[in-house]
Amino acid sequence: MAKRKAPTPRKTRKPARGRSAAPAAPGLLARLGMLLRRMRRRVLLGLVLLLALAVIGPSVLNPPITYTIWSEKRRLGEVERQWVPIEAVAPVMLRATVAAEDANFCLHWGFDMAAIRGALAAGGRYGASTISQQTVKNVYLWQGRNWSRKAIEGVLTPLVELTWSKRRILEVYLNVAEFGEGVFGVEAAARHYFGIPASKLTAAQAAALAVVLPDPKDRDAARLTPALERRARAVRDGAATIRADGRAACFQS
Repeated sequence: MAKRKAPTPRKTRKPARGRSAAPAAPGLLARLGMLLRRMRRRVLLGLVLLLALAVIGPSVLNPPITYTIWSEKRRLGEVERQWVPIEAVAPVMLRATVAAEDANFCLHWGFDMAAIRGALAAGGRYGASTISQQTVKNVYLWQGRNWSRKAIEGVLTPLVELTWSKRRILEVYLNVAEFGEGVFGVEAAARHYFGIPASKLTAAQAAALAVVLPDPKDRDAARLTPALERRARAVRDGAATIRADGRAACFQS
């Protein structure tokens, strides 16, 4: 029987000199990875744009409602609220609010570092939140003390300071702050406690409204305790001081 010849192995064709072999088509996992990276970039871009709109929007558009107002309306059935431009608020109310809540409002960028150091030295017996921080909390967030809320507040406050004017921050604050149970905004508060519009508030009435802000559910601007009366007198003096020394310049027209 004749022996069979072993088959001659085929020579692989080498690519022509100067040409590279065609790259292999990306596999399914590679294509999926590329798609996920594109989606992630688009989602991040969308979140950045959404954050920018959320921050810049209220600098020119009045917030229609806040979480706190919504939750109180749901709990109580109805709330007192009426938005007014800052021009329709008595200047003594503007100064009293700043004197009571944040005397260095015109001097800081959202955080009063001296006040924060003082609060820490006092063992946290009093707060050091600025009007800017309180505005961010009232417009975007919820009440109560927890680290997650404070962290978000810490990110949003400098952005608000960067994109809003000080006068606008104070205007929004005075229109969303709670002055009593179910009483939101300085116009509703002036009518609720004194039966007058916010434009007609006297220095004494403005100071009385300002001292209820830290604890609006348990304080009554029309019936201050002796301790709150003393506090209101100090607020009136503080309001006169910041007017004289220029610390009201950033929000006075």
